Amino acid sequence: MAIKFQYNKTSLNDMDKQLKMRTRALPTIKSKESALRLEVKKAKDEAEAFDEALRALMSQYDYMVSLWGEFDPELIRVSDVRMKISKIAGVRLPVLEEVVFEERPYDLFSSPVWIADGVLALKELARQGLEREFMTRKMELLDHARKKTTQKVNLYEKVQIPGYQEAILKIKRFLEDEENLSKSSQKIVKTRQENQGG
Repeated sequence: MAIKFQYNKTSLNDMDKQLKMRTRALPTIKSKESALRLEVKKAKDEAEAFDEALRALMSQYDYMVSLWGEFDPELIRVSDVRMKISKIAGVRLPVLEEVVFEERPYDLFSSPVWIADGVLALKELARQGLEREFMTRKMELLDHARKKTTQKVNLYEKVQIPGYQEAILKIKRFLEDEENLSKSSQKIVKTRQENQGG
């Protein structure tokens, strides 16, 4: 990205302001990037822990697999998922607060004994599955924000700051050359006037 500028003092002042602004902002952006990097790692670790917990929970109910054919899927359903928004390093993230289930009543005496356990198992599996989805979304949002912040750090460090420094140097050299030429031409004019007058 080429920095556009003009060879005058106004442009020099503008370039200087832009350079100072980016130089001051760079440490903040770098610390945000490292905070996001840490949060992404934590979110990945949490997601892996949820996966492990979900696998463990499912293996706990392996003994019921043959019975699920008798289970009425209409007995329980998720009626609402309540969430809140939290902010981490300036990134808005969804957080699961509560899963609300709607249970259809069933006859405890005529239903198999394991139905109550099945309802509890489904509630726990659904809650864990939703928690895992929220964790995955959190990880994706944090990773996206980290990538954007890394791009900004690289843009400032590798493109804009060196570009503004180079533009300032070019403008200063041009203005110095212009000033030297002006002084030289004034000396020449003065010398000519003295030679003609003398």
